[in-house]
Amino acid sequence: MCRGSPHGGPSPAEPAAILSFSVGKWIPISGAYARFLLLGFFTVSVIVFAFKNGVKGVTAPGDFSITYTGFVALVGLIMFSLVGFELPNTAGDEMKDAQKDVPYSIGRSAIASILLYGIPVLGILVVLPLDQVTNIGGFIDAIKSVFTVYGGSIAEDGTATLEGWGLVLGDFAAILFVLCTLSSGTTWIMGSDRALAVSGYDGAAPRALGRFSPRFGTPVTVNVLSGLLSTAVLAAVLYMDEQSDAGAAKYFGAILGIAVSTTLISYIGVFPALWRLRRKLPDHPRPFRAPAAGFISIWLTLLVVFASIQLIVPGWPTGWFSDDFRPDGWEYDERWTYLFTELGPLVLFVVIGVLFWVLGAKTRQDTGEAAVHAAEVVEHHD
Repeated sequence: MCRGSPHGGPSPAEPAAILSFSVGKWIPISGAYARFLLLGFFTVSVIVFAFKNGVKGVTAPGDFSITYTGFVALVGLIMFSLVGFELPNTAGDEMKDAQKDVPYSIGRSAIASILLYGIPVLGILVVLPLDQVTNIGGFIDAIKSVFTVYGGSIAEDGTATLEGWGLVLGDFAAILFVLCTLSSGTTWIMGSDRALAVSGYDGAAPRALGRFSPRFGTPVTVNVLSGLLSTAVLAAVLYMDEQSDAGAAKYFGAILGIAVSTTLISYIGVFPALWRLRRKLPDHPRPFRAPAAGFISIWLTLLVVFASIQLIVPGWPTGWFSDDFRPDGWEYDERWTYLFTELGPLVLFVVIGVLFWVLGAKTRQDTGEAAVHAAEVVEHHD
């Protein structure tokens, strides 16, 4: 719910990522408190709303039955909401005890996310009529409807109007929601920028990207590059908005698909690497180990591959871009335009990745030679 903006526009997350980790970490921390406050108060409000207005949504376990159409529509967003818990690894060298702190932070985040997201979503589905539960604006719409218990009303068509304390609390919830979104974007940019910088330092990208600021200890070069790229994406979105008669709503889903697919596709290499490295280097010392590495790698890789395909060609192979799978606002005869919108940036990113690997060849060579030299020195000393 509270992820970075799919538009990728420049935001305070960029300068926050440049700050030292000891300073920048307070933005994600403040966002965590905002989540607890927002979702906790919303959950209580849902209960109050239910007692006052009754239950109007799902009422039986059968109402939660899974359909293939629903699975295709949501698998990408579900996987997107679950990846990223490993980001604390990128700041492991700045922790006092990474061997203890990283597994603890990942486990705590997973449990908190299940509770903080699962309980409010369940409340929305149980309390609100199903025709009022939407995808993108669902949470904000739910806040407006539920907060009418503090002041306001709901029209027969489901439109909620807040008044008095309901309006005051609604505005406060909106501020918390913005802080939640901002902190999530900051967390992602801090973690992903560090990951890219380390890959440049190790030779998987140009060595220049591996430079860390001696003052802040952050990858300023990558931070600036991220800001430039996000600005370019924002400009492209605004241009498409001006050129389209349907407005921004039509392309929001397409841009969201790009944001989700680019994130998920990166894990197609990450998940198999877990099992591969476990089998190739079984005795290599590791601070912490994931159980059932083979099952985790295979199952998650299959899910990510399937989700990525559905984001690019919705409904394939059973009904590509048919009525059951086509994103809102798009027509069937626009399927090739949609495909180009999704596939074009992905191809560009893959080309950039290959180019980065080529440009990092010199670094990999130097690193390899340095490792051989160090081993020879140790052997000679022994």
